[in-house]
Amino acid sequence: MSAPVFSRAGLGGVLLAALLLLPVQAPAWPVDQAFSVESGADRFHKLTAVDWAEVEDTSVATVEVLRESSELLMTGKRPGRTLMLLYAEGKFAVWRLTVTGPGSRPVAEEAPELLAAARKACPGLQAKEAPERSLVATVKDSACRRALLALFQTDAWLARELELTFELPALQEQLSVLTPFLKELGLEARYSGAGIILQGTTTPEGHRRALWELFRQSVGRVPLEDRVKVEAPAAPDAGTEPLDAGVIPVEIMEKPGKRKRGTPSR
Repeated sequence: MSAPVFSRAGLGGVLLAALLLLPVQAPAWPVDQAFSVESGADRFHKLTAVDWAEVEDTSVATVEVLRESSELLMTGKRPGRTLMLLYAEGKFAVWRLTVTGPGSRPVAEEAPELLAAARKACPGLQAKEAPERSLVATVKDSACRRALLALFQTDAWLARELELTFELPALQEQLSVLTPFLKELGLEARYSGAGIILQGTTTPEGHRRALWELFRQSVGRVPLEDRVKVEAPAAPDAGTEPLDAGVIPVEIMEKPGKRKRGTPSR
């Protein structure tokens, strides 16, 4: 009997505007898009919709949502690299921002040694440059998953260039890595068909932390059904000390079955 597989194809978009028109997707390494901005300069980007956006390292760059014009205002602070998380209508994306010195161009990270390691850990991996860039691989175990995780954190690939097939052990490991972190936030995750359901109740900060962690610990893409109830913390009564918010522990549920999903179209 063959091992269960779970097909996952890269879905990145030319613009977040296009991404927001697709079914709900959870981003994972690699990033959806890469942008550059000069230190001390601004860059505007038009969107169809955005609820909020935040930058991982605000000492490198900042972002402001201009709601009247439906634009993002990205400002370079100092040369370096950082990530930006964007959320709208139950969907989210992650971009890489590279801030350069005045007049200079961003230099892409080369990762030949990481690609070689991924080929060794993932037998049958195919990486092509022409006619279109693509990477096709079957993720059978922890070694392959970890090799791809390292490769995809570089500039080598964008999400839309991938087509990955997961076997059950690698998929189970990925969920087990997320379990303790989500549990601390009062959230749970479980597989349903070809996707993940994220649910529970948390604060806006907890919701954002959960989305960041889903991205950081995942390889490739998986449909996400975001059922999280986001509640703003209650303001303390005047003259009283704020109370510590309790977190209800929730056990992560995992009931994956045999499932396979073909390559989605953009």
